[in-house]
Amino acid sequence: MQSSHLKALTVNSIQKVIFPAILISSLILVGITRLIASPQITVMAATEPPTQAPVAETVNDPETTPAVEDASLSAESAALVENAGGQGDSSQGNCSIPQRYPDSIRQWCGWIEKYASEVGLEPRLVAAVILQESGGSADAYSHSGAVGLMQVMPRDGLAADFMCSGRPCFSSRPSMDELFDPEYNISYGTRMLAALVSKQGDVREALRAYGPMDIGYRYADLVLSIYENYQ
Repeated sequence: MQSSHLKALTVNSIQKVIFPAILISSLILVGITRLIASPQITVMAATEPPTQAPVAETVNDPETTPAVEDASLSAESAALVENAGGQGDSSQGNCSIPQRYPDSIRQWCGWIEKYASEVGLEPRLVAAVILQESGGSADAYSHSGAVGLMQVMPRDGLAADFMCSGRPCFSSRPSMDELFDPEYNISYGTRMLAALVSKQGDVREALRAYGPMDIGYRYADLVLSIYENYQ
């Protein structure tokens, strides 16, 4: 009887020791498994490409842009001087502007001839100014506020901020709306240029005064290069 009781106690003791050991072993095994698995997650995360921050676009700040009319010194105009070979609209058979000028210029041939002849200028010279200033776009508007085909500074818009001796430099000029009209722009621009030729007594000097003030004769020489190359 006593032997059976001792045997039962022994079995119970063994069970009390074995079951917790099995439980602890299982927990240890689970922990080891997690430790083994976790580096794999870390490696996968490390191999994913990092998120790239957006690159800010470069924007020209009008406050830091020199007040020089955009079309005045364009590389495109310089290229046109060197490669003057395009054919104009052959339907304009009576136009005195050479066919080497692009259609964007020759489309204004009638007005160029009319207003150039009224003030004693060569139409080809006016055409050269228009090609240099706007490329023939009646909607041209520069960062400095010049408007239209011949890039005339108006009394309003950006040009209103230019001051001369304490007053607006262009207060006597036409409005932007007027100068966006291609015929009016050509009429006014040719009168301006003719007045400068009369005042300066020389076409090159007149063109220097017509163009941006801070570049000397560079503008004048570029216009004259167009005039000479587009024969």
